[in-house]
Amino acid sequence: MNMRVPQLRFEPADELAALCKAGGDPLRLTVLRALANDSFGVLELAQIFAIGQSGMSHHLKVLAQAGLVATRREGNAIFYRRALAQGELLGGTLHAALLDEIDALHLPADVQARIAEVHQQRAATSQDFFARSAASFQAQQDLIAGLPQYRDSVLALLDAQGFATQATALEVGPGDGGFLPDLARRFHRVTALDNSPAMLELARMRCEQEGLGNVALHLADALNDDYPAADCVVLNMVLHHFAAPAEALKHLALRVKPGGSLVITELCSHNQSWARQACGDLWLGFEQDDLARWAVAAGLASGESQYVGLRNGFQIQVRHFAKPDEHSGLRATLTHR
Repeated sequence: MNMRVPQLRFEPADELAALCKAGGDPLRLTVLRALANDSFGVLELAQIFAIGQSGMSHHLKVLAQAGLVATRREGNAIFYRRALAQGELLGGTLHAALLDEIDALHLPADVQARIAEVHQQRAATSQDFFARSAASFQAQQDLIAGLPQYRDSVLALLDAQGFATQATALEVGPGDGGFLPDLARRFHRVTALDNSPAMLELARMRCEQEGLGNVALHLADALNDDYPAADCVVLNMVLHHFAAPAEALKHLALRVKPGGSLVITELCSHNQSWARQACGDLWLGFEQDDLARWAVAAGLASGESQYVGLRNGFQIQVRHFAKPDEHSGLRATLTHR
C-alpha cells in the first residue's frame, strides 16, 4: 500500500517569523547597526565583535536567511552589507521599522573602537601600496583605466556646470598630478590633497613642469585634517582606496560649498581581484545605485552621469552630485541620467 506524503505548504507567517527571529538577538541587532554605512567581511566582523569566525558566520546566515543582510563578492572575499527594506514585499514594513529603531541606537564604545581598527588596517594597506609603488603608478593605473580614458568625460561634465570665474576646486588624491593642469585652467584656485608624500612629490613635479601657479599641494588626510571647502571637489579613481567609502562621502560632502559640486570618477563593480595587488584597490568598483544612495545620505543631489566602456571589460562611471544651495530649497533625489 502506497502512502502519500503530504506536501509542506509555504506559509507567509514563516517568513515573518524568520525576520522576527533574526531580530531577536542583541548581537545581530548590533551587527546591523554596524553595517549601516559600511560593509565588512566575516573575519572583520569577528574582530569587531570579538567572537569566533564560526559564531559570526552563524549569525550572518540567520540575518541573510531573513533578508536583513546581502552579500557582495570582492575577489575571493565576501562582504556583508545591510539589505534595503522593500516596502511592497511581505515583511518590508517591519524590516524598515526595525532598521529605523536600530539606527537610533548608539554603537558600544568598544565596538566603535574595533571598527576604527579595521578601518585603520584597510587604510594602512592602501598607504603602504602607494609608498612602494609611486614610481610605477602610471603603468599600474593604465592596467585598468588611465586618465586619458576618462579625462574628456570628466571635463565635459565640469564644463557643463558653468562655474564662476572665481570658483575654487579641490582634488583629493591627485596621483601624479595629471588632472591638475585641466583644473588649473578652469578654476581660480586649486587645492590638491594627498596622504602619500611620494605621490604628492609626483604632483609637485607636474605642477613645476606645467607652471601651475594657482595650484596648492598639501600633505593631508582628506577625512581628518582641516582644509577649506571648495566650489568643486573632484575624486578621480580614489574612492576605492578609502576604508569606508560611504562615510568618506559624508566627510567630503562637507567640503563642498553650498551650490557646489562633487565629481567622482570610479569603476563600476567588477570581479577582477588582481586589481587589489596590482593597483592597491580596497574595493572592486561600486554599484551605481550604491554611490547615488551614499551621496544622497550625505546631503547631495544626483546629477548627470556618464559611463565609459573599456576594451579590457571594465566600465567607468563619471558621476556629478550637487550640494543644494542653502536658499534654494533643493532636495536630494536619486535621479539618474
